[in-house]
Amino acid sequence: QVQLVESGGGLVQAGGSLRLSCTASGRTFSMGWFRQAPGKERDFVAAISWTGASTKYADSVKGRFTISRDNAKNTMYLQMNSLKPEDTAVYYCAARPDVVVTTTPAAYEYWGQGTQVTVSS
Repeated sequence: QVQLVESGGGLVQAGGSLRLSCTASGRTFSMGWFRQAPGKERDFVAAISWTGASTKYADSVKGRFTISRDNAKNTMYLQMNSLKPEDTAVYYCAARPDVVVTTTPAAYEYWGQGTQVTVSS
């Protein structure tokens, strides 16, 4: 069983930046970030392969967010720049014991508890 712990959320003004971190208790393979706003479904944000060579992004965050990982630290990151009020949500990290990078929440086996990101206008 892998435990995931997110950190780095907070309140920021529109146009600002935040960096989220997700630390795993053990080895993971593909990992991803998802977000859920009040009253909405959990949406894909970004995903990364074990080596970091393969990444995927939701169209809404392309060019603004960057996903990365440091396997020596069992940690994944999400650098969020040019934040918009519509980015406000609880952000979750997820991991799966498979090398295939996927955007589907149901494909991920392990989930963190979430961290709140609030962007004010």
